[in-house]
Amino acid sequence: MLVFIIKLVLGITFIYASWHKIEDPAGFARIIYGYGIFPGASINLMAMTLPFIELVAGFSLIMGVYPRSALLIINALLAGFILVIGFNLLRGHQFDCGCFSIPSQGHAASNIFLLVRDVFLLGFGMVAWRFIRAS
Repeated sequence: MLVFIIKLVLGITFIYASWHKIEDPAGFARIIYGYGIFPGASINLMAMTLPFIELVAGFSLIMGVYPRSALLIINALLAGFILVIGFNLLRGHQFDCGCFSIPSQGHAASNIFLLVRDVFLLGFGMVAWRFIRAS
């Protein structure tokens, strides 16, 4: 039952997180640019593909279609988010993560909160990985 709840929480989180990015890829590209890490040539490609990867992985995890693969993708994305957020925190760079909204919607979460949240989500993902059987 616990693994089912974890899969549901992670799946819904990633589906919801992808929605605003899919609706406004230009806004998401500005957010990626704001991290100040990625080469300019990769930003548009990332803004166009990452939200769909999040969406498909979220639905796949919930629906049970290749759940270990979906969980692997989600855990890898979370690890990447943790690295990017942590790097920007270490260098004192202010940024909007773009996790659940585009900045024009006027909400930016605390960057420390983002890091803690993603660490907890990754922990949940690792617990689920341990108990989900290969399909």
